[in-house]
Amino acid sequence: MKTIELSASNPDLTHDLNPSAVAVGFFDGVHKGHQEVIITAQNKADQLGLSNAVMTFDPHPSVVLNRAVQHARYITPLAEKQDILEAMGVDYLFVVRFDQSLAALSPQQFVDDFFVGLNIKHVVAGFDFSYGHKGKGSMETLPEHAQGRLTYTIVEKVEQENSKVSSTRIRKLLDDGEIVEVSELLGRPFHVRGTVVSGDERGRTIGYPTANMADTNQYYLPKSGVYAVKAAHQGEQFYGMANLGVKPTFQEDSTVPMLEIHLFDFDQDLYGAELTVYFHKYIRAEQKFNGIEQIVAQLENDEAEIRRFFKQ
Repeated sequence: MKTIELSASNPDLTHDLNPSAVAVGFFDGVHKGHQEVIITAQNKADQLGLSNAVMTFDPHPSVVLNRAVQHARYITPLAEKQDILEAMGVDYLFVVRFDQSLAALSPQQFVDDFFVGLNIKHVVAGFDFSYGHKGKGSMETLPEHAQGRLTYTIVEKVEQENSKVSSTRIRKLLDDGEIVEVSELLGRPFHVRGTVVSGDERGRTIGYPTANMADTNQYYLPKSGVYAVKAAHQGEQFYGMANLGVKPTFQEDSTVPMLEIHLFDFDQDLYGAELTVYFHKYIRAEQKFNGIEQIVAQLENDEAEIRRFFKQ
């Protein structure tokens, strides 16, 4: 997969690109609804003898258009999105920087620069996709702006359990800790990736050493609590349990959640390693304990429950 970074403020449309069919959208989560758009574009590419492409945007438009939003959290940050799209067999990934210059483009200029200028011959998007200044361009206006230079396909909403599959719905489920439902809408286990950093090593003293994950603040994380997880390390996967929260027993004033992973039957040094952590089940809420003995007893119960879960 070839990744091409573009922006309206510094356009570079000189790439020697094969004609393509493109799936266009923000695609946070690359969930089943997004997959329908992408697969439709791939099928169209095959039918028309074109390369297949995806066009996404970075950062999220809310960071540019809503001054109250300074930092967006993503179900799939850009690097994760790239990995998923490459695994799907995408030929070209266009990453368009969303900035004030892009937001100010007229719908006609957007089509001229970012569709026609990139040798795109067929556009596939969801029914609610919009483009150009204040979203004035839509799939209904695309024929007018395309001027016969490209064709298009509109993908209607994808539903599951009589409700639209959407990134908004997935974020709400994450807020509620509904990990099983999230994974069903994504079509894969929800996961985060990060680097293991040193912590206070308190877990090691009570028989439950943990890997403390950094780089997770870019993710839209589920609600605080204990989860049944699997972690991938050097091509292997290990069962374990994760605590996501502020550790109220030891840090009364902390507000920044930390993700800590205890891997079962594992005794290697993980400092500096990259882990991918797959969430499988919400176990319980984070709680404050009255002492070490109470913590250990609860952790033993959690471990037993999670081991039973993975044996099912």
